[in-house]
Amino acid sequence: MSGDRLTASGSSHACAISSYHGAVALPSLYRPTVIRSARAKVNLALSVGAPLREGPRSGYHPIASWMARIDLADELMVTRLEDDRLSRYAILWHADAPRTSPIDWSITKDLAVRAHLLLEEETGRSLPVQLKLDKRIPVGGGLGGGSADAAAMLLAVRELFDLAIPDSRMVELAMKLGSDVAFCLEEGPAVVAGLGERIERTPAVEGWIVLVMPPFGCPTGAVYRAFDEVAGEAEAREEEVRAMARGAGAGIEGLSLFNDLAAAAERVAPELGLLRAQIARALGRMGDSGPRAVHVTGSGSTCFVVCGSAAHAAETEASLRRALEGCAVRAAKIG
Repeated sequence: MSGDRLTASGSSHACAISSYHGAVALPSLYRPTVIRSARAKVNLALSVGAPLREGPRSGYHPIASWMARIDLADELMVTRLEDDRLSRYAILWHADAPRTSPIDWSITKDLAVRAHLLLEEETGRSLPVQLKLDKRIPVGGGLGGGSADAAAMLLAVRELFDLAIPDSRMVELAMKLGSDVAFCLEEGPAVVAGLGERIERTPAVEGWIVLVMPPFGCPTGAVYRAFDEVAGEAEAREEEVRAMARGAGAGIEGLSLFNDLAAAAERVAPELGLLRAQIARALGRMGDSGPRAVHVTGSGSTCFVVCGSAAHAAETEASLRRALEGCAVRAAKIG
């Protein structure tokens, strides 16, 4: 199945899926509805350790990452349906999405849908909902769109059905869905360590960045395998990441941000290295007082550049739009 829209109906026991090309039906005004914003994240610092050699999570990589949310967001509208109804899901690109791609995955693979089904499993009951998910966050770009959607869905369904699930259990459920989902349950920045289960919220941080979202992705599994080929027995540098987060003050300009996966991502997708060099050349032509680093978030492929103000971000966005054919470029606010 392919296309830029997808709908499905069903429950944890049955699910019918079809491509969707019409308008999504709006919920009845008499049905309880929750609208949640699912904001993207960026990794301001990402340190990665060698994979675990034993235990139930063997093969997984411990990390230490300073993560923050930005104002690029998907939007979920979740409506509670009558108890005898089947759940319905509609996933589509918002009209102002910076970069779209085919929505061609199985509905049961979508993280927001999986979050809903997980809550049905947790409670042992049907929790019928209608989901309309308007996506803006590019797929496979290292911005955590799927994780943000899953966290928003967990919170929306808990609210709609008044489920007595404590926050601590919500974190455990989130970890079953992905290593970034627990972080996305709250809005503030944090240092995330271990396999994503240790979350230390850090002081609020604000700033402006410009995102460059290329038309190619960097498969996460392939990037980690490339990392393993050169990393040896690397350890996640938790204290270094914590020190950066604690000493940042209110802003990120001037900090030595880093990402241990950037080089591995360039090995998997050599065009990423070419893109970073192209961005650096375009920045050099702007006549800034000094060179600006071109960072990578997550396992790629999205790059970002730190800016000193909203005006600086707007100027940088305009310059990069002119210079980078085929890439989506967008200024974004951290905080």
